[in-house]
Amino acid sequence: MIVGDLKPIHEIVTSLNGFKKVFVLGCGSCVTVCLSGGDREAQALARTLTDHDDFEGKSPTFETDTILRQCEQDLVTTYQTLPQDIDAILSLACGAGVQIVADTFDPLPVIPALNTTFLGAAAKPGVWDEMCHGCGDCVLFDTGGICPVARCAKSLFNGPCGGSQSGHCEIDPDVTCVWAAIYERLKKQKKLHRIHKIRTAKDWRPGGAAGPRKRVRSGIGGSPGES
Repeated sequence: MIVGDLKPIHEIVTSLNGFKKVFVLGCGSCVTVCLSGGDREAQALARTLTDHDDFEGKSPTFETDTILRQCEQDLVTTYQTLPQDIDAILSLACGAGVQIVADTFDPLPVIPALNTTFLGAAAKPGVWDEMCHGCGDCVLFDTGGICPVARCAKSLFNGPCGGSQSGHCEIDPDVTCVWAAIYERLKKQKKLHRIHKIRTAKDWRPGGAAGPRKRVRSGIGGSPGES
């Protein structure tokens, strides 16, 4: 899932200076699970901002609501209505959700309240670990289901660097070297031959290095066979 963190309050306050009535819009998907952007967080943020003293001039008034997923255009356009006299939306969604809401309600200003940080998984209650970079060229089959792109500090593809010591990463002795973990996983699976595969320099274009990405599936929202 996508993990996001609340921006510093002073940054949000600065972004909202000059607005009179702000709609705080939560997202009921990923950022709800990671406790940063759901209905409870939207209401809490509105309360915090209402009581904040650093606004230039009179502080805005706030209303809140939460939609199931801000990143789906149909959900936003079909189910979301705006209160009267709103002059800005404060979105507690990932970067994709912010942009969909901004497109939907253009030219109304839409301000992000979160920093989108990474694609992660819940390690335990209240803790999320980065697991995926969305690189567009998944190698998990060869690496035993452990991602070296996201979980190696250098995103190395052909084994550990020289700084790895006793199965730990040189950046932090508490961080497991991902290639040590890959080795142990493949050993358990009796698939160690996969670790000998030499990968050439990675093509980062599928991960966005060639510009913004788009995915179109045939027969859904377009002509049959469109791709």
